[in-house]
Amino acid sequence: MAIKSPVSNKKPGNFVRLGLFWAIIVFGILAVVALVSPQDNLKSVPISDVINSANNGQIAKLEVEGDNVKVTPKGSDNPTEKSVKETGVSLQDQGLNKTASVQVTVVPQSKTGDTLWNLAIIIIPVVLIAGFFMFMMRQAQGQNNQAMGFGKSKAKLYGIDKEKVTFNDIAGNDSAKQDLEEVVDFLRHPKKYEALGAKIPTGVLLVGNPGTGKTLLARAVAGEANVPFFSISGSEFVEMFVGVGASRVRDLFAKAKKNAPSIIFIDEIDAVGRKRGSGMGGGHDEREQTLNQILVEMDGFETGANVIVLAATNRADVLDPALLRPGRFDRRTNIMLPERRDREAILKVHFKNKPIDETVNIDKLAAKTAGSSGADLANMANEAAIVAARRNAKKISNADLTEAFEKVAIGPERKAQVMNDKEKEITAYHEAGHAIVGHVLPDSDPVHKVTIIPRGGTGGVTWFLPPEDKSYTSVIEFKDVLARALGGRIAEKIVYGEDRITTGAGSDLRKATEIARDMVIEQGMGSKLRDQVFHDDNGGIVFDKMTHERPYSDDTAKEIDIEVAELVKEAARRAEVVLTQNRASLDKLAKALLKEETLEEQQVIEVLKDAKLPKEAKLY
Repeated sequence: MAIKSPVSNKKPGNFVRLGLFWAIIVFGILAVVALVSPQDNLKSVPISDVINSANNGQIAKLEVEGDNVKVTPKGSDNPTEKSVKETGVSLQDQGLNKTASVQVTVVPQSKTGDTLWNLAIIIIPVVLIAGFFMFMMRQAQGQNNQAMGFGKSKAKLYGIDKEKVTFNDIAGNDSAKQDLEEVVDFLRHPKKYEALGAKIPTGVLLVGNPGTGKTLLARAVAGEANVPFFSISGSEFVEMFVGVGASRVRDLFAKAKKNAPSIIFIDEIDAVGRKRGSGMGGGHDEREQTLNQILVEMDGFETGANVIVLAATNRADVLDPALLRPGRFDRRTNIMLPERRDREAILKVHFKNKPIDETVNIDKLAAKTAGSSGADLANMANEAAIVAARRNAKKISNADLTEAFEKVAIGPERKAQVMNDKEKEITAYHEAGHAIVGHVLPDSDPVHKVTIIPRGGTGGVTWFLPPEDKSYTSVIEFKDVLARALGGRIAEKIVYGEDRITTGAGSDLRKATEIARDMVIEQGMGSKLRDQVFHDDNGGIVFDKMTHERPYSDDTAKEIDIEVAELVKEAARRAEVVLTQNRASLDKLAKALLKEETLEEQQVIEVLKDAKLPKEAKLY
């Protein structure tokens, strides 16, 4: 059972029937024309020649039918020629001798041809006009069906005949699955909860970063609950006509109540659930009308309706407070990025049906993919299969897995991009600067890989990976990240001079500035502004420009700018101290990169074994 969208009723069979209809009309027209048209093979000759031949005794018979004359010469039994006389004038008046030895026969003119022709002139236009109107009426009927169904819900109803996804098919997210399993259990055994006076939440909001599996969990609920499951996207409520979204909401909830117990799933609910009163579109904005109807429907469930609403979003901060209050979405399930154990379980699920050889180490890959979502891991597994297929392998190897991981994480290699020797040398020193600062500073993540082969949108990459998942980041860890981000620019300055620095550090400087500003504004890690947060989330759009109402004064804003500048300057100074004291290691690593182009973790450690943390210089 499925609810079909009323967008279009056109099927291939309709076009076939329409084509056949017009083919019959054309065939009928051709048949009528062929019927009324005279069919003979007689030769046309002038009437003067006919009369001269008759006066000379060369013609045996003349058969006159109206103005048409058929000529039968002597020695023949059938007419061989035809001619046309003047209208209203006899053959004698046109010169035929009365004494000529020719038999003249007058045949009454047949009315059949004229009658058929007259009928054809009348019928054919009528048939064509009728066919045209039939076609237009069919089109209008289809448009009318769409208009009648314009306010109907476009939700898809998933039944037991669909391919199911269950909680066993989903790795990780144990806490989220537990919350949703309670929802499923309530729908299966409502009396168990009602006996204790318990009420299942009316709405469950799934909140998480993109790719963490919100929609997949909703599909698992559909597979586990074994009740009607209505799925719709938040954007499908909104149309250009006011009131359509609210009408679709009413229709959706009416169907859900009719099929109770049932589940409604609204994906990307932030499309219609944003905070009201922002001034965007006014009080009668279609989006706000739709939101108002959702609020009314969720708060107006009859007792025992057993309709549960699931919704998913990655922007819970923009949702209207009335939508999140108890009685509506009164349970919030946070779906976090998977931890190492969960990442390993997710990778095993995605590699379950893929042939892998004995070199593949899924546990090691899980350790390297901190911060990756379930969708990222699925993409890595798929990319590994593609890489293996590209080299015509029968199984996926660890090398394929590594290449896929690096392609997803930092972008594909762009070996086709040509750099001259000078640019390669600058890139080598730039990446070596990043690597040495990150290698020497004690609170920095270890170097995973260094390459001067362009990847993604960069000329080279120095890749740092945390050895384990971390929930917190300290001030000194942030400062080490800032220092290693500026290591490339400082290395160019040391080697080539202040006036020879290049644009290669553009993205590094943007990243460093963003981190420093986040430390001061969001994390309260400034020097003078320590333990103060200046979060400015509220904003609006005025004349297509984003505006923010700052929750702090201009003097504070100036102080924030000074704090950010100081953090960046401190990072540059620390990077310069490290690189100046380890200039020999900088040259050594740059030469190794020019020779090998790519160095793995162990190779970098071997090259930088003599690099030391300066003790006499103040780094903190």
